[in-house]
Amino acid sequence: MAYCEEHAGELMSVADMAAAARVSPRTLQDRFRTDLGTTPAAHLRRVRLDRVHQDLLRIADGSASGTVAEVAARWGFTHLGRFAAYYREAYGQVPSRTAERR
Repeated sequence: MAYCEEHAGELMSVADMAAAARVSPRTLQDRFRTDLGTTPAAHLRRVRLDRVHQDLLRIADGSASGTVAEVAARWGFTHLGRFAAYYREAYGQVPSRTAERR
């Protein structure tokens, strides 16, 4: 989990995460499922979504600038339609709504 937090903006696979944890990919998947009720990939996606959300809130309050697409790409989301669906599911609104100035 710490590896995901520290490297959230980098390209990584479950195999990379497993290597960092010094376990096999299968063991990592089993531990995530058993201990956290999720998968390594879903956990990484959630970490990245949280980072995107924080960046969009900074854009909304004027302490940062950028577009939704730039922020999504910075955190590893390459398919914007899929990203928007994940974001809407997690936060109940589209990313552009979060980034609007208040």
